[in-house]
Amino acid sequence: MEIIYQDNNLIVINKPPGVSAHGGETVSGPTVVDFLLPKFPEIISVGDDPSFAKATEDKLIIRPGIVHRLDKDTSGVMVVARNQPTFEALKELFKTRKVEKTYWAIVCGRMREAQGVISAPIGRLVANPLKRGVEQATSMRGEPRQGRGRSRIRGARDAVTEYRVIKKGDMYSLVELKPKTGRMHQLRVHLKFIGHPIACDVVYGGKNVCCPDGCHRQLLHARSLTFSFPEGTRLNFEADAPEDFMLAQNVLS
Repeated sequence: MEIIYQDNNLIVINKPPGVSAHGGETVSGPTVVDFLLPKFPEIISVGDDPSFAKATEDKLIIRPGIVHRLDKDTSGVMVVARNQPTFEALKELFKTRKVEKTYWAIVCGRMREAQGVISAPIGRLVANPLKRGVEQATSMRGEPRQGRGRSRIRGARDAVTEYRVIKKGDMYSLVELKPKTGRMHQLRVHLKFIGHPIACDVVYGGKNVCCPDGCHRQLLHARSLTFSFPEGTRLNFEADAPEDFMLAQNVLS
């Protein structure tokens, strides 16, 4: 796991695919936290409830230092706080949408529009609370249409994603994504919603989703994070895509 940047307040990593951010009941294998704790033991007391670490070893489940997460199979930039004041400040930046996030994805199909905005509320699927879905049959501009009812989704919240097509092929497209909200699985759900699921994403694209040979995870990469910290100091961190993502781009040539 590559450490992109570190100082007294921050650790920025390029998370590889196949690694969960932190431990939990359903998590298997080494995590980002497992990688960071031996190198930065101070993060054990950083988080939503730092005092809890003094009484139990279950702090791993409370995500020590983890300000935000990426899905296990999503690669790319993650920032981790080394102290509580930094944790609180960064959490507020994410909450108030003052962090600019840029992702790259290889998606199924040749996208017609060069750029656009997907505005469609996202909530938990009633039939499967572990998955998310669009509130109803909403247009790409967020206008409701007749179709599936709201009963399939619970707790829907506004979700907005900007996209720009970088390169098109006959069967795949390389897309830059800028989520303006931070809903769970937002990019995967929104791309499925517009008919271009992320390549190899069997959870949202289905078992027959398009997938380049040799790829075994959704082809989504967190390319960069940009934010001001401390206030007035603009920071930008970028991470190169992993080998499987780069090789998959051959399907666009």
